[in-house]
Amino acid sequence: MNEENARRTPATLTEEQAGRLLAEMNEVIRAGEEMRALRTEMIRVLVGLGWTQEKIARLTGMSQPAVSKQVTKHKAGDPPPPMALALDQRDAPWLEGRLWGLAEEISDTLQDTARCTRHVHALARGGKRFTPSDIDDLRRLVEEDLRLRQEELPGGCRSAYDQISRGLDLPEEVTVTASASVRRALARRIQRDRLSGDA
Repeated sequence: MNEENARRTPATLTEEQAGRLLAEMNEVIRAGEEMRALRTEMIRVLVGLGWTQEKIARLTGMSQPAVSKQVTKHKAGDPPPPMALALDQRDAPWLEGRLWGLAEEISDTLQDTARCTRHVHALARGGKRFTPSDIDDLRRLVEEDLRLRQEELPGGCRSAYDQISRGLDLPEEVTVTASASVRRALARRIQRDRLSGDA
């Protein structure tokens, strides 16, 4: 019996197993680096909106000197103008962020049984990007969830999706001061808050 188990159990990892293991680790590392960069950009946006370094430090869980260092590092030239935070903006990153927030709300409401759940988790971990192909896949999955389980979802989901989808079909060229990742993150949060009735 022990000989049979020994033959079935490899003594080492296969190249394929090691490749999958390292790929998963790389996703987590990349997501962590991207989140750190995004946090740095968000600090800059919040300073531009007039927030104090003390308040930012409290909300980020960073020390005030660490926030001050981030602000000083990025203080080249004039501060950027305050960013518009209205939900109905028409540039592609903003609309992608809204779609992401809508998909997360659907996934959470349906307790992770939504068709879009795996895609949402992959975006959060950095395993999927905001490529045209990935966005099209997410749109298709959200459409399926809305078609199959509309009655289980908050009332604003369908109208939000229709507005987002129309915008993504013909996004406008908009000059913005914040990066695409910051605009996606803000739109995602604002969309989620709007759907849950907090905004």
